[in-house]
Amino acid sequence: MQENKQHLLENLLNDTSFKNWVYKKNRNDIAFWNNWIANNAEYIDTIYAARDIVIGIRFNKSELSEDFINDKLDNVIKKNTDSTIDNGAKSNKKIELIYATSVLLSGIILFFAANFFTATSEVIHKTGFGEIIDLKLPDGTTVVLNGNSELKYNKDNSRDVVLNGEAYFKVKSKPSTKAKFWVTTQDLKVEVFGTHFNVNTRNKKTDVLLDEGSISLLLENGNSTKMQPGEIVTYSKESDKIVHNKVNSNIKYTHWIDGTYIFNNVTLLEVMQYIENAYGIASEFKNPNTKNIVITGGIPNENLTICIMALEKASGVTIQKQNNKLLIIEN
Repeated sequence: MQENKQHLLENLLNDTSFKNWVYKKNRNDIAFWNNWIANNAEYIDTIYAARDIVIGIRFNKSELSEDFINDKLDNVIKKNTDSTIDNGAKSNKKIELIYATSVLLSGIILFFAANFFTATSEVIHKTGFGEIIDLKLPDGTTVVLNGNSELKYNKDNSRDVVLNGEAYFKVKSKPSTKAKFWVTTQDLKVEVFGTHFNVNTRNKKTDVLLDEGSISLLLENGNSTKMQPGEIVTYSKESDKIVHNKVNSNIKYTHWIDGTYIFNNVTLLEVMQYIENAYGIASEFKNPNTKNIVITGGIPNENLTICIMALEKASGVTIQKQNNKLLIIEN
């Protein structure tokens, strides 16, 4: 039994899907390993031992080469091999050797220490094209990170995050300390106490949708604005223009976290830009007029092929995939 556990431990440490479960990077891998653990309770200690090793101490790959270290040590030793030096001088040289060696080793230790703290002070979560992951931050806040997105924060302060892409937040309130939660984008900072909201930083602007609670936006130009539930605010630092819109109360715009894009009077051009951002596939309109076709309704987003089929039905166009590009052809 012990040999089986040791073999399992070695396999887990080299298994990419297991590492995805550890870092909660892929829903399919998370579901697989949760189910496997539920059906193999006798290996629970091995599973968590492997998890602890995976998330344990990790150095950056950048390191001093063996040749560099040997060269420096040789230089120190060569300075102390002159056979003509008398015993007193040799004694001094020995002291110098010990001192020089200790300085070199101290430098090596400091080099690795600096790399270690740099590597572990920042936590980064990334998604691939078409991938959606669920996260739980150390403070209890939950985040759903959309495809082709990145969320990062300092491990000592998970209530101050930087977002590039799209994410839905359910911020854990801290009534006792009234601690704020911050989301920083290229255009603004979202100031939160505890609420549910969506942030999208695509296409050189930031869209913030407030589902529940109250938040403030601190704009790049130094101004600020407050939001109320059921409101979408769009701001770009390039144009320095802010737009407030009320959302349709009958449409839940954040359905993307459940596998559906919801569009309400959105042009096909905007829809294809959204698809490009999420899946990393460009689009080309054979007839420019089709860019202005308006889409309203839900489009499944968990599979690109099904997503394209739904778009064709909703817009009345034909969409062909050729060489990592979507061609929009008028029927």
